[in-house]
Amino acid sequence: MNKLRRITLAMAIGAVAAGIGFKAFGHGRCYGYGPIDPAQLDQHVDRMLKHLYVEIDATDAQKQQLDPIVRQAAKDLAPMRENLHAARREAIELLSQDKVDPAALEALRAKQIGLADEASRRLTRAVTEAAEVLTPEQRKELAAHFARRRGRWGHG
Repeated sequence: MNKLRRITLAMAIGAVAAGIGFKAFGHGRCYGYGPIDPAQLDQHVDRMLKHLYVEIDATDAQKQQLDPIVRQAAKDLAPMRENLHAARREAIELLSQDKVDPAALEALRAKQIGLADEASRRLTRAVTEAAEVLTPEQRKELAAHFARRRGRWGHG
């Protein structure tokens, strides 16, 4: 597989995994600010997978392989959302002090970089696993789907 194809594949599959991750991290209507309800997360993943399967015309065998990859990634990433909210609260607390502690802010920043790196590694693992399940044509269709969505969102 040439380098351009690998990059395209990684971006397309990454968009699926990132969609789950961003929804888990975000302030979306589904989840609010507290811990994510596992039932709500499952419902979101169900909807996302249904759309994905239609978009790429997934076979039953592919569905059986993709389902646990996506569900486990979502499950692994969900707790990181609460970590982001805790960090926001900690930053507000630190900045609300009479004297700002630069070392404490730096420690918080470094901790968040570590969490972001952990999330990135997990998403990359899911992307790699999912890429092995899809055909080149399906990956191209998925990339085109995300390119169309990006246009609707008013980006790039």
